[in-house]
Amino acid sequence: MTYKTNARIAGVTLLLYIATGITQMVVGGPASRGDGPAARLASMARYAANVRTSVLLGLLTCFIALALGVALHAITREQDRDLALLALACRICEGALGAVFIPITLALLSLGTSAAANAPASLEAQALASFFFAARRLNPIICATFFAVGSTIFSYLLLRGRLVPVALSWTGIVASVLLVVALPLQLTGMLAGGTAQLLWLPMAVFEIALALWLLIKGVATDSQPMPT
Repeated sequence: MTYKTNARIAGVTLLLYIATGITQMVVGGPASRGDGPAARLASMARYAANVRTSVLLGLLTCFIALALGVALHAITREQDRDLALLALACRICEGALGAVFIPITLALLSLGTSAAANAPASLEAQALASFFFAARRLNPIICATFFAVGSTIFSYLLLRGRLVPVALSWTGIVASVLLVVALPLQLTGMLAGGTAQLLWLPMAVFEIALALWLLIKGVATDSQPMPT
């Protein structure tokens, strides 16, 4: 494929990635409420359709992440093949780890519907649910860490090749590095979740701006043939 085609694929998948992620949070939100494992299991059982829809959206997001990684790798590999491959590997890990989240969610849904049929939930079910909920809470942070590292590398390669405006590349680097630092701190409990969420705002601005630029302007090498 040409640089122009890959730029458009990257632009479309960036917007799809954001839209699908937001939709997943909105759809899955009602099913994640409650204080304590028993209440959250009951919430999942009550909104089982939301959980299943969220799972499908999560699976779609994994494939979008892979497609985005391949497109960005194709655009940036001539700047540094090794770094571009490392960034692609990070996006592959992001997608694979995101897929691990799916059976955990389905296991919790099964546990919740089983507990609802035999209410109240047994102590064993609550203990198992507590473990699954903890893993489910940490999994997105680990996925996001791989995403942030990959984004940092891709942004650097975009800057190195002057493939998009310098200011846009620097925005991506700064936004990505903020997450690279913040996410491990959030994982270990050293950074509050609310503060960590605010650090996603620069990344959202960067990704939307980059997606629109790639769709409208492409990359600086659009006029050149893509090496095989």
